Amino acid sequence: MDAHMDASQGAASSGAPSKATPASWLLLLPLALAQFIASYAASNMNVAISNIAADLHTDVHGVQTAITFFTLTMAALMIPGSKLTDIWGRKFCFELGLMVYGLGALIAAFAPGLGVLTFGYSLLEGVGSALMIPPIYILVTVVFTDLTARARSFGIVSAAAGIGAAAGPLIGGLVTSAISWRASFILQVLVVAAIIVIGRRRITDPGIQGAKPHFDLVGAVLSAAGLFFVVLGILQSGEYGWLTANKDVAIGTTVLIPQGGISPVWVFVGIGVLFLVWFFLHIRSAERAGKEPLLASKLFRNRTSNLGLLTQNIQWLTLQGTFFVISVYLQTVNGYSAIQTGLSLTPATIGILLSSAFAGRLARRRPQRFLVRRGFGVTIVGILLLLLSAANNVLALIPGLLLIGAGVGVMLTSSVNVVQSAFPEKDQGEISGLSRSVSNLGSSLGTAIVGSVLVLDLARGHNYAAALLTMVVIAFIGFVAAILLPATHDAPQQA
Repeated sequence: MDAHMDASQGAASSGAPSKATPASWLLLLPLALAQFIASYAASNMNVAISNIAADLHTDVHGVQTAITFFTLTMAALMIPGSKLTDIWGRKFCFELGLMVYGLGALIAAFAPGLGVLTFGYSLLEGVGSALMIPPIYILVTVVFTDLTARARSFGIVSAAAGIGAAAGPLIGGLVTSAISWRASFILQVLVVAAIIVIGRRRITDPGIQGAKPHFDLVGAVLSAAGLFFVVLGILQSGEYGWLTANKDVAIGTTVLIPQGGISPVWVFVGIGVLFLVWFFLHIRSAERAGKEPLLASKLFRNRTSNLGLLTQNIQWLTLQGTFFVISVYLQTVNGYSAIQTGLSLTPATIGILLSSAFAGRLARRRPQRFLVRRGFGVTIVGILLLLLSAANNVLALIPGLLLIGAGVGVMLTSSVNVVQSAFPEKDQGEISGLSRSVSNLGSSLGTAIVGSVLVLDLARGHNYAAALLTMVVIAFIGFVAAILLPATHDAPQQA
C-alpha cells in the first residue's frame, strides 16, 4: 500500500479532522517563525566571522568551530528531543526549547570570549533548537491530516527554514554593520519572546494518544556521541590534513600522533562510527527484549524515507557549505565587510523566496520525486556558474546564487513531505526527530567539510574552486538519490 495512504489512514484513525480549519492555519505563524529563527542562527554568523574573530581575539577556524558545533548540537540532540516531545508534550517542549534558546542567545550577546560564545550559541541555542523543532513538524503532520493542506503547511514551514538560512547573511550583515554582531543575538532574543507570546494563544496540541513512551537514555547517549565524533573528526582536517597529520597531535607535551602519522580525522570518525554501530545494535537488542528504543529499527527499512532523508541532508549541506565558501572568501580574501557580504548573498534569498512561493502549486502539479530531481539539477548548475565566475566580481556571482536558492527552495518542501508522509501518525515523533537530525547534520557537515578546505590556505584561489567542486560532487550524489526515489510514492498532491 502507498506510504502516503498509510499516513493518511493513520491520521484518520486517531480521530483528527480530515480538513484544516481556520484555527489550525493560525498555528503556522509561531511554528514558521521558530523554524526561521533557528535557520537564521545557523547562517547569519558567516558574514560576521571577521568581526567576531577580531572582537574575541580568535581566528576564523575558532568561529567556524562554534558555527559547526551549533548545528552539530542540534543534529546530535534532535532525535532525543523528538522522543521528549512525545513524553512531555508538544507545546511544552516547543516553549521550553524557545526559552533555552533565548537564554543562549542572551549569553552569546554578552560573551567576553570564544568559550562563552560557544556555550551560549553552540550549546544552549543548539539544545533549545533540538527541543523546539521536532514539535513543529509533528504538529503540522498531526493537525493537517489532509494531504493537500499538509503539503501547503510543510511548504510554509520549509520555506521559513530556507528563507531563514538564505536571509541570515543579509540580516546579520545589516545588523553587524549598523550596530554590532552582538545585536544580532539580541534580535534573536526579541523574536523568541514574540514567538512565545504568539504561540501561547495559537498553538493547540491535539494530545498524544495512548501511553507515553519510555526515554531510551543509553540510545540517546550513543547516537549523540556517534554524530559528535564524526563531525569533530572532519573539523580536524582543517588543522591536521585529511590523510596524514601535517604536524604533531599532542596533549600538552605528550605526542599522541607524530607528524606524518595517520590524520586524527580518521581516529575521531572511526570512534564516531563505532558509537553509531553500537547504537544500531542497541536498538535491535532493545526490540528483541520487548523494550522501546530511542528509534524503531523499521524507520531505517523504508526505502522512500531513507532516500528522502539523504536528499534532505545533502540539500542543507550544499546550501550551508556554499554560503560558507562565499562568505569566508569575500571577507578574508576580498576584505568585504559584513553588510557587503550579506548583500552579495542576497540573490540566493531571492531565489528561495521565488521558488517557495510556487512550491505548493508545483507540488500539486508535479510528482515529489520530479521536484527534488529538478531542484538538485538547478542547484548543480548554480554552483558550476559560481565556479566559472570571478570570485572578486559580485555581479558575476548573481546568476549562480540565484539558481542555488531557486533549486534548494523547490526541493525543501518535497523532501520533507516525502519523508514525513512515509509513516503513520504514531511514528511522527520519531521520524520527525530523525528527519530534523539528518538535516542539521547536513548543515554541520557543510560548514565542516568546506571550512576544512578553505582554512588550509584562504589566500590561494584554487581552494575556493576546490570547495565549490566538493559541493558539486555532493550535490550530484543528492541528484542520484532523487532519481532512485520510488515512483510509487511520487504522486502529485491533488488540489
